[in-house]
Amino acid sequence: MQLNFEKFNFQIKSDNNDKNEIYDIVRKKYIALTPEEWVRQHVLHQLIKNGFAAGRMSIEKTLPNSKKRYDIIYYNREGTPEILIECKAPSVAITQKTINQVAGYITLQNVEKIILTNGLSHYYIERGENGLHIHNKFPLFTLK
Repeated sequence: MQLNFEKFNFQIKSDNNDKNEIYDIVRKKYIALTPEEWVRQHVLHQLIKNGFAAGRMSIEKTLPNSKKRYDIIYYNREGTPEILIECKAPSVAITQKTINQVAGYITLQNVEKIILTNGLSHYYIERGENGLHIHNKFPLFTLK
């Protein structure tokens, strides 16, 4: 399925059970190709193309003081979490409930920015002095 990202060349193979796997350029290994993983790999490729360092990304770990897991966190040069990225399968609609769930991650991880995407719709949520600001796009900014 084509997503709302640039086109990337992915390495995909079948495992011994004829299930597709995709090569994760950050974890440097093949991962089961689920619809959510398809979105996550697009996000990783897009971020790296936009100048984000792969070595500052953490994938699928547990949030502090929680049993919830994040998809991707990008750390700044000082090693502080800067952006949390939540990926959903393309079939999962992004609703206010989904946005509220992800906005709660801001407190758990103490990040200033969140990207929420199902590969078709992208939301960039920024914490500001007057609360949260939600933008209906995938951010094309590059970090310093």
